[in-house]
Amino acid sequence: QLQLVESGGGLVQPGGSLRLSCAVSGSTLDYYAISWFRQAPGKEREGVSCIDSVGRTYVADSMKGRFTISKDNAKNTVYLQMNSLKPEDTAVYYCAAQESYCKWSVLQYGSWGQGTQVTVSS
Repeated sequence: QLQLVESGGGLVQPGGSLRLSCAVSGSTLDYYAISWFRQAPGKEREGVSCIDSVGRTYVADSMKGRFTISKDNAKNTVYLQMNSLKPEDTAVYYCAAQESYCKWSVLQYGSWGQGTQVTVSS
């Protein structure tokens, strides 16, 4: 059974940076696309970024230039580097897995982590 564990969230000032990690167990990243989603209070969960099984990456338009996704297959871990953070980036960030290809719909993902809180505030 696939398990995902996020880490790296916290409190950061506007303009600061954080790197989130998603550690995957139960299979290898060779077979899965891993996406980051986020959910702010009172809002729907939205797609942030995705890396597919062969390493192609996608970032939501509103985060391009600030967020970068990468993975380390040897560590079975996906990273989300977030720079120039804004208060509107405050949310719980989740990683999720689905086979091979990136999808933006939350309905496509059957395996989710527990989430990590990111708070951007002065």
